[in-house]
Amino acid sequence: MKKIISIVSLYAFPILVLADSVTDANSLFTLANNILKSVLPIIIAIAVIYFVYNAFSYMIAADEEKKGVAKEKMIYGIIALFVMVSVWGIVNVLSGTFGFTTTSAPTLPGLPTSQSF
Repeated sequence: MKKIISIVSLYAFPILVLADSVTDANSLFTLANNILKSVLPIIIAIAVIYFVYNAFSYMIAADEEKKGVAKEKMIYGIIALFVMVSVWGIVNVLSGTFGFTTTSAPTLPGLPTSQSF
């Protein structure tokens, strides 16, 4: 099982395969920041969808047992969102504190406007 997880993680994060470019703390924080910039918005979107789904399940649940399960899952969703955003913030704070090159929050896609055509 451990072998499967390690192989999948290497295919899922090809940047980790090229980790030999990490030579000092600056490149390590830059690598961590780049990974978070590309992966975290997707994971946050999944966590928000999970929370909204469970909130909807809570509202339509008929009995108290189903409401309790949905309420617990909503709490887990909020905790997951908090942890993800906190890790994102900690990496940015450490990068900024030690003077490493970093950027702020990634640019998220928006709706097209009439000027963009």
